[in-house]
Amino acid sequence: MAGGRSYGNPRFRSPIIITLLFIISLLIYISLSPSRPNLPSTKSQVPMLNPTVDYSFLTSLQKFLSSPSESRQYRDDSVANTASQADVKKLDDLMWRRETEKLYEDSAYPGVSVVRVYVYEMPDKFTYDMLRLFWNTYQETVNLTSNGSPVHRLIEQHSIDYWLWADLIAPESQRLLKNVVRVYRQEDADLFYIPFFTTISFFLLEKQQCKALYREALKWVTDQPAWNRSGGRDHILPVHHPWSFKSVRKYMKNAIWLLPDMDSTGNWYKPGQVSLEKDLILPYVANLDLCDAKCLSESELKRRTLLFFRGRLKRNAIRAKLVAELNHAEDVVIEEGTAGEVGKAAAQHGMRTSVFCLSPAGDTPSSARLFDAIVSGCIPVIISDELELPFEGILDYSKIALFISSSDAVQPGWLLTYLRSFGVAQLKKMQMNLAKYARHFLYSHPAQPLGPEDLAWRMLSGKLVNIKLHTRRSQRVVKESRSLCSCDCKPANFTNSRPLS
Repeated sequence: MAGGRSYGNPRFRSPIIITLLFIISLLIYISLSPSRPNLPSTKSQVPMLNPTVDYSFLTSLQKFLSSPSESRQYRDDSVANTASQADVKKLDDLMWRRETEKLYEDSAYPGVSVVRVYVYEMPDKFTYDMLRLFWNTYQETVNLTSNGSPVHRLIEQHSIDYWLWADLIAPESQRLLKNVVRVYRQEDADLFYIPFFTTISFFLLEKQQCKALYREALKWVTDQPAWNRSGGRDHILPVHHPWSFKSVRKYMKNAIWLLPDMDSTGNWYKPGQVSLEKDLILPYVANLDLCDAKCLSESELKRRTLLFFRGRLKRNAIRAKLVAELNHAEDVVIEEGTAGEVGKAAAQHGMRTSVFCLSPAGDTPSSARLFDAIVSGCIPVIISDELELPFEGILDYSKIALFISSSDAVQPGWLLTYLRSFGVAQLKKMQMNLAKYARHFLYSHPAQPLGPEDLAWRMLSGKLVNIKLHTRRSQRVVKESRSLCSCDCKPANFTNSRPLS
């Protein structure tokens, strides 16, 4: 046949070619298209409690006090008496050599991936005796503060000093955190940890006995060469309860304080004592249990209350106005708080059956209620204009909480209208983020990766360069130089004093 040979019936050839071309085009499109991340389910983001880990302060403390401390096998190189200028200069020279070696050998220095911490071996009366005092008096539930709060429960809420210290001094074989290590020579340290239980001593000792112990602790620490070398700038002082260590902390204002918040009103901390630059905000220990994956899946159907609050209703003017505004609103539960197991059960049930949990300021801008809401899967509604939050350099709280000004919150009808404006998809997204963030607020022993202890050391790592800057600057700035006048006269008492000369 003229024109060449025919290969098949053209009636069938065309559809087959079109189908093949379509499939090939589809495969090419898929391979070149940017991948879409799968949205994780709420369950996949919830940390499951490890049965081999202690999350309870009481359970962990009982084991801690009953087991021998391996850390005492090491010789402590702190000094028993007041450090001399020779001691200070010797330590500074040793630390300078280590820092110089790192500068020329490590291309990433002074940034550090592992924080080296020297833990002072203070006398037992500052450490183990305080923990035993708490344990031996824990059943004395009649022991209350002036505002009616159970003393021992308050100590648990502020027990960050125990969780950090217990992890630091645990045997390395039992520790899980890799971004912080304990060192046993002061010249190897980036930071120095002061293991004094300021909150326990404040609440459980008589007033004069407590003040005397504070003065002893102050002298013991400030006698150390490392303190005198830096003026305390590289020392960590846990003062998590705002009433604790008050009588002497002005002498340690250069140290890194571990705080629940800043409180710029001056009621708890004097001007110049605290700042975000040098100090660290750490979360309270939550009162309530973690709402795990099973709990969250069940509570999704039970969250019929729009807004929940259980606590002191007349703690301040803002709370009183909020109560007057919300007390009889539909789908809102406002209750006076009570202490003990009954109060805990009522708060836990309320938070697990509510979409939003009110978190107003109390005596201070922060409270444990915020962290109770987080571990309960209840979206916090924060009404605290001066609140500072833990780990805010790492975590974005706008993804898990609502921030509302006090002036807006007390406007008639404003708050409930705003809360009811959120759609199901928005709420679901925030609840998923809450489930993901809960692990960052669960103290434990051993401390877990991405737990609050881990994030604390990540935040402190970021402060190291600034600490070294201020330490070196303090060593070379001439004392009293700011008192010099611009004319030819000289102050009669002028001295050219350098601490390390």
